Amino acid sequence: MIALDAFGGDRAPEEILAGALLAHRQGVPVVLVGNAEKLRGKVPHGLTVVHAAEQVQMDEPATTPLRKKPDSSIRRIFELVRDKQATAAVTCGHSGAAMACALHVLGPVPGVTRPPLATVVPRRDGGQLVLLDLGANVDCKADVLVQFAVLGDAYARAVLRIDRPRVGLLANGEERGKGNEQVRQAWQLLEAMSVQERGHPGTTGLHFVGNIEPLQAMRGECDVLVCDGFVGNVMLKTVEGTVEVVARILKEEILRRGSDRFAAWLLSGAWRRFRQRTTYDNIGGALLLGVNGVAVVGHGRADARAVASALRFAHSCVQAGLVPQLRTQVGSRLVKG
Repeated sequence: MIALDAFGGDRAPEEILAGALLAHRQGVPVVLVGNAEKLRGKVPHGLTVVHAAEQVQMDEPATTPLRKKPDSSIRRIFELVRDKQATAAVTCGHSGAAMACALHVLGPVPGVTRPPLATVVPRRDGGQLVLLDLGANVDCKADVLVQFAVLGDAYARAVLRIDRPRVGLLANGEERGKGNEQVRQAWQLLEAMSVQERGHPGTTGLHFVGNIEPLQAMRGECDVLVCDGFVGNVMLKTVEGTVEVVARILKEEILRRGSDRFAAWLLSGAWRRFRQRTTYDNIGGALLLGVNGVAVVGHGRADARAVASALRFAHSCVQAGLVPQLRTQVGSRLVKG
């Protein structure tokens, strides 16, 4: 059962409820969490509500559900996971509050000190790229980047079913000396972690491929791309912005001449598939990777389709056994003694 924050997001609760119903019809088990009185008469048939009297607004501090609103819906979804009444938590609300609640209520996996936000973006070769961190940790030391590498590797194995993911470190050049001090130090640590696996393609250890530039990553030269939250957030928004600009320019050019419209009609199927592969609501949100439970933070502007995608995403992580695999991988590589 996926616990969904019914009052998280700019379009809550209407779009949240519609997305929950869509996911429910697609076979995803969902329970809504929020003020039952405010939801009275709005809940779609087949869905149930767990009451949480309070709601955290987007302009409130991230600590609000911990200090001032303990009965908020954004906190309650994580408590349901902790108490094993739900298998995952999804919110499209206050991302800072969601991360604070996840860490406070669920706690980090042993060996993880700074859980990152991770998502998947499409690559040019048809594969998928795991990108982390997306903004949870804007200033990272080298050892934290190593944690991200291990977590991203575990995610790629568990959810994307990649036997030996290629892990790259985002830098401004592929040479060893590129990047800032943190990147250079992380390079040395990751190289040391993976060196014993080289020459043994059948092993399951970390496969570090060195520094990777953004274009190389998008072409398919790695499966996991590691960076701090500031760089990752800027990169993701740049990718999303580029897709939006390209789509808009292409549409304008097609509509410029009537003779091009027939060609556009012929390509409508390809255009639809392009949008499905590149639009933000295809995944629906980012995974807070490294806490003791599946926690997905959706887009604040999420509509019903994006909410349903976030719920399916969370459900797939549960079915893949992501958290147990994280504990195993992180425990074997990062936990001392």
